[in-house]
This record gives sequence, structure tokens and C-alpha cells, in this order.
Amino acid sequence: MNISVVIPLLNEAESLPELCDWISEVMTVNQFSYEICLIDDGSTDESWAVIEKLASQNPNIRGAKFRRNYGKSAALNLAFEMAKGDVVITMDADLQDSPDEIPELYRMITKDGCDIVSGWKKKRYDPISKTIPTKLFNWAARKMSGIYLHDFNCGLKAYKSEVVKNIEVYGEMHRYIPVIAKSAGFTKITEKEVEHRARKYGVTKFGMSRFIRGFLDLLTISFIGKFAKRPMHFFGGLGTLIFFLGFIAVIWLGVQKWLFLTRGIGAPLITDSPFFYIAIMSMIIGTQLFLAGYIAELVSRNSPTRNHYLVEKML
Repeated sequence: MNISVVIPLLNEAESLPELCDWISEVMTVNQFSYEICLIDDGSTDESWAVIEKLASQNPNIRGAKFRRNYGKSAALNLAFEMAKGDVVITMDADLQDSPDEIPELYRMITKDGCDIVSGWKKKRYDPISKTIPTKLFNWAARKMSGIYLHDFNCGLKAYKSEVVKNIEVYGEMHRYIPVIAKSAGFTKITEKEVEHRARKYGVTKFGMSRFIRGFLDLLTISFIGKFAKRPMHFFGGLGTLIFFLGFIAVIWLGVQKWLFLTRGIGAPLITDSPFFYIAIMSMIIGTQLFLAGYIAELVSRNSPTRNHYLVEKML
């Protein structure tokens, strides 16, 4: 099968028939073999009934429904398990992503050899209250991840099948699939400018809180990507540094006290200095960080995936 189109959705009953017809038309014109995987993330409208009707009319349409809303990451993770196509294309269900982009995305994966092609909605039809936080969010994501994409949040992306079969998406990590893929060794990541269409039906399901959660998730995925298999390198190194600085400060206070006494100068008590408590606290925090790294290292060593690495080729 050439293409699996993956569509997570929540309360998008009105847009689904038009979207599926549009995708099917594009596939037919380009003679692609395809499937459409619709993942209902606990919708409370008629979305599932619409999916059942569409699946009965088109054998290329498959669906799954969660009992409750788990989030876009959970829906994508399930869809990636279901997908059978050589190229997996994700898009939103609100008709803001154009299926006309599919042929070029497919070509970039199959002909150009890309692992991931991320959409870039250069011209957006969103209010300024959404575009400005998005720009700041994407800037931070580029700096922390080292992946220079203009639009990490774009739902329209294309993946080589091998990519989605070797990564796990959870929590709110769907924004950072390129980061997760890069840490797994899939480094051929690029972007394509795509059309952004105004929402035709319903309302957006995302609020401003997603940017706060997104930034916290970025910190999490950046840390996991670098230190998941060697946590002692982070906690142990940071703890040793902080302990050392505190220890040096205590030594300096002691030497200072000794110099005052040897010269007959009245010296205040070491414990009267605020630096003494700062130094002691630094030594305590440094010790705790070191022990945290040691415990994390023990946990990592006993993980069933401690020696799980992706092998690209073998003779």
C-alpha cells in the first residue's frame, strides 16, 4: 500500500464526509493505493456514526474510537500502529489542511529520501493571539531541539513507515515527533510550505494552555533524548559541580577565619555569615542530585529497553 492517511479527531462530524471525499479524489487521480485511518478521540457528537457510515461506503476507510478523550498523542500512537502504508501522512480533520498536498509529500518521502516532511503554514488564517505565541513556541523548539522547522505544530506531516513504527507518542508529545524521531536516528527531516485554510466547521479544540504544556513537554523530550540511557551524566555532573562549589565556599570561610585569628583580628563566627548557609545548602543539594542520578542509573540499567537500539542495516 502506498499511503496511509492518519486523521485524529474530536467532534468533527460535519467536516469528515467532505474531507474523506477530497482525500479519495486525490488518491484516485494520482493512482495511489491508500487507506484512511480515522481515530475518534472520545467525541461527544455524531463523529463515530459518520465514520461508520463512511467506512461502509468506502473499503479504504478504517476507524477506531476511544471510550473517552485521551488526547491527540494517544490517537496518533494508535493510528501509527494501525497504518499499513509505505508513507504515513497525518492531517487534522477540520479541513484546514489540504489533501492536495499529499502527492508532493509522498514524492519527497519516496523520491527525495526524506524520513519526515513537516508542513509549514507560512500564511495562516489564525488570530494574532494564536500566531504570536506560536512563533515564540517554534523559536524555542528550534533552539532546544536543533531541528530548524518553522512550524512544529502543523498537523500535516509525512513520515516514512519505518519512522512511525519505531517511535512511541504519548502525553502531549505529538508536537515533537520530529524530535523523538531524530533521537531514534531518523535525521533526514525537512519541511514543505503548505496551504492553510480557514476553518469551515466547528471551533478549535485547543486553547492557550497548550503553549505552556508544549514548553514543558519540550524540556521533557529534550532531556529524555539526551540522558534517558545515562541519567548519571546529568544529575551526577550537576550535583558534583554544586557540591564542589559549596565545599570550596566552606573551605574559604574556614581559611578566612584562621587568617583573622593568626593576625589577632577579631573574627565573627562562621555561622554568622549567610554564605555559610548557602555553602551548606549547596553541598546538600549537590549530594541529593548525585544520589538522584545514581538511583536513576540503577533504574535505567534494569529497564527492559536499556539495550534497545534501531539497526538500520546488517550483513
